[in-house]
Amino acid sequence: MLDNIRSLAQGWVGKALLALITIPFALFGIDSYLSSAGNNVAVAEVGSNSISIQAYGDALKNTRARLLAEGKVDQAELDSPAVKALVLNQLINKQLLSDEIQHEKYAISDAQLSTFVTGMPEFQKDGKFSQELYDQLLQQNHITPTRFEAGMRTDLLAQQAQDGIAKLGFISNARADSAFKLANQQRVVSVSEIKTKDFISQVKIDPAAVKAYYDLHKDKLREPEQVKIEFLLLSASSLIPTIKVDDAEVKKFYDENTSKFQGNEQRRASHILIGFGVSATPEKKQEAKAKAEALLAVIKKDPSKFESLAIKNSQDTGSAVKGGDLGTFGRGAMVKPFEDAAFSMKVNQISDLVESEYGYHIIKVTEIKGENSDFNSLKPQVKAELIYQKAQAAFTEQAEGFTNMVYEQSGSLQPAAKAYNGQVQTSDWLSREAGAKFFKNDKIMSLVFSDEVLKEHRNTEAVEVSPNNLVSARLVEYKPAATKSFDSVKAGIEDLLKIEAAAKLALAKGDAALKTLQQGKEAAGLDWIPEVTVDRKNAQGLTELAMNQVFNTNATKLPAYSGVANSKQGYLLVKVIKVNTPSSTDADAQKTAKTELNEALSSEYLAAYKQSLRVKAKVKVNEKLLLSNQANN
Repeated sequence: MLDNIRSLAQGWVGKALLALITIPFALFGIDSYLSSAGNNVAVAEVGSNSISIQAYGDALKNTRARLLAEGKVDQAELDSPAVKALVLNQLINKQLLSDEIQHEKYAISDAQLSTFVTGMPEFQKDGKFSQELYDQLLQQNHITPTRFEAGMRTDLLAQQAQDGIAKLGFISNARADSAFKLANQQRVVSVSEIKTKDFISQVKIDPAAVKAYYDLHKDKLREPEQVKIEFLLLSASSLIPTIKVDDAEVKKFYDENTSKFQGNEQRRASHILIGFGVSATPEKKQEAKAKAEALLAVIKKDPSKFESLAIKNSQDTGSAVKGGDLGTFGRGAMVKPFEDAAFSMKVNQISDLVESEYGYHIIKVTEIKGENSDFNSLKPQVKAELIYQKAQAAFTEQAEGFTNMVYEQSGSLQPAAKAYNGQVQTSDWLSREAGAKFFKNDKIMSLVFSDEVLKEHRNTEAVEVSPNNLVSARLVEYKPAATKSFDSVKAGIEDLLKIEAAAKLALAKGDAALKTLQQGKEAAGLDWIPEVTVDRKNAQGLTELAMNQVFNTNATKLPAYSGVANSKQGYLLVKVIKVNTPSSTDADAQKTAKTELNEALSSEYLAAYKQSLRVKAKVKVNEKLLLSNQANN
């Protein structure tokens, strides 16, 4: 199958194609569970099929990597139940769709697959499918033709199964026009807040009511279990003062990492590339070299011919049309042989042949910007970086010994403190939640509250609470969960009851004012803000609650009034003074609105379709396994 189009590619294009055939699901932090549970334990059953904990774990790791690549580095977010639920639901939906495709006998013929692949823009050269480009891309991404074809076929089958459902999401021109007008409607409004806090001084709470509330809610008025602990930290940063380096080491480190310590220097260059292809034979490389040497000889005699020769001969099609111009770049942007040559040249200098993985380059530097900082000016920065790297290396060397010692001598932290020049510290009383915030890590507190620590009085295992920081802890004192005393919560209960009573007074005043206003009369004691013109995208300082109420207000008769209770904050009155509805003459805006509505409807239909598959297939999730997995993160 597809014998006429075998192979794919390196670089960003290949990675983009991989994204088409690799669903980036996610799960992570389950290694400790896998060691005891086994990789084939089912985290969910989908009809007659199952999703293994291994598949779930691989998917979560992929998602974690994707989120990190997108700049979402908040560990709490990466570890959140929402991310894990998303991953599991994606895996379940994928299996449901696969089962439906098989059950309904959807099929993609070899001819259909071949037509689709040969038509993909990534494989086009001069408007036609390029076998060479296809082969190159596959090879560079280490994807076999069979795997690529299977991935494409799976994608096309999934598209085939969902296309008919998505097309149900259709909206008429009239409804699209109406939706467009509503979405872009402007309202001139004012609001008035009747605040709960303004009524608190009018409220008196009977002490008997406070006691009654306490007796009724004792089960919720509890102090969580707490511990006092000793803990010992092994940190790379604490090793920095012990690291010594001399000037020779600093200079050597600078020379070995020159590109890392450059200033803001930028180069602009042009090049002519004569490529020799992937896995080129010696003969093919020699042929490319001979052609490049001939071009170089011409350019050396007459440098003014560089641009015209680049246009005619360079195999880097993107820059060739611009006379070989690559634009401005800094260090790290180009492959190393090219970078080394470009950053060693002067303006308008022509290089000798430079060989890289792409072929032979003839380089011309056309501009130099910024400053190339020398060693002496950068010496303090280089020294600090070297010391930190050495501290990290020392930390890595000591981490294993530290981990083993707190485990093997689990009756005390003192031996490890002595061996690693640490200091055992003692905490104040900590709940599980407070301890997790203190260490910025959940796992260490899960271990502290384990039977091994609470009952057997052992050290916890060493936990990396943050990069290059290991902590082990042990119990000093334990306090079980208990109901809070009446005296300790009495004042808080009284304040709560005052707020509840004041909120009722605010609500009563708001309801009365609204009725008066709706009767066309003036309501006394209201403080209206100056009029503002708002639409659904521009709140002009109004809260989300106010904006929702503004556009929920029936404006058939103006001025129109409505009101809403604002939790325990009070009561919000809304006055709609004028409504500005856009005309229907903007054809482009109407077309955009219709497209967006159709897409939204299609998404809803697809979501309902997948939900119907889930109900029909009787999906079962192993909640116990998921909880165990979370506990071992």
